[in-house]
Amino acid sequence: MEKKSIEEKSTEIAIIDEQSIRDKVYEVRGVKVMLDFELAEIYGYTTKAFNQQVKNNIEKFDDDFRFQLTKEELEVILRSKKMTSSWGGSRYLPWCFSEGGVYMLMTVLKGELATRQSKALIRAFKAMKDYIVETQGIVSQRDMLRLSLQTNENAESIRRLQLRLGEQQKIVVGQQEDIAPFIEPFELPEDAKEFLFREGKPFKADVAYMDIYSKATKSIYLIDNYINIKTLRLLQNVRPGVAVTVFSDNIRNHLHASDYEDFQVEFPSIPVTFITTGGIMHDRFIVLNYDEADERRFHCGASSKDAAVRLTTAITELMSGDMKKQMHELIDRMKENSSLELR
Repeated sequence: MEKKSIEEKSTEIAIIDEQSIRDKVYEVRGVKVMLDFELAEIYGYTTKAFNQQVKNNIEKFDDDFRFQLTKEELEVILRSKKMTSSWGGSRYLPWCFSEGGVYMLMTVLKGELATRQSKALIRAFKAMKDYIVETQGIVSQRDMLRLSLQTNENAESIRRLQLRLGEQQKIVVGQQEDIAPFIEPFELPEDAKEFLFREGKPFKADVAYMDIYSKATKSIYLIDNYINIKTLRLLQNVRPGVAVTVFSDNIRNHLHASDYEDFQVEFPSIPVTFITTGGIMHDRFIVLNYDEADERRFHCGASSKDAAVRLTTAITELMSGDMKKQMHELIDRMKENSSLELR
């Protein structure tokens, strides 16, 4: 295959399909990204003009949406694509765009072509999500949990972004309604089992747990005898400085020491303390800001690890003062228990 320069200007518009997008997605610093010169090709821009459009709207591209490759990272990608760089004296280092950054581009790049290519990108991302689901049988359960959660998180991020932009401005790829029908299949679950009931309303299961955890300002007590890697992943929106304690006997040993080590590598600002329940509690509860004026208590109809599995589950906030007293008595007893040793 003939090698080409990363600065070569294409006179053709890239055809977008699932395979072509797969070939343009790379993992850099643990994040799936696309590169500026390949996105420029997709949208019919020169790389210089493409990046100028981004600079004109730089306030929309936070560091987790866009960052610049190092020389070493670029060399790895070039070798994988059998390409050469023509840096010359200027030594151009491409910019990377995460999935959130790619979706933000759809609000920046204008014109009929940009609208058409944005829709094609969304369809391709949807096909990639379907591929993950279809290949579940050849992916380990542990990896599948991580892939599933990441897909849900990305979909929720896209939904929040769409709502925020819809309130602030018109979506510049045509109008908001032009793109909404294509985002909707990507963000909405196709299986009702992914919902639970919270406050009497159906709620995206994983999002419900993450939203509750995000409201804690001092501490989180999670009481659940059946935990696994998903239990930890749902904690990822916890605010820095919030102390997390999991009371569990880890029945069936679904959560392993290696799971917690992986979680700590990815989320070092969220240390978790594990304490056994000693058989004191069998139901599942979440307590935010224990023994503070703004304490909140929730009863969970199923373990959080089953949040998107069991259809007939619900999360109910407990408001009764009598319930608070009883729970405090039990929690204070459990706090005296031994630490849970993960294996």
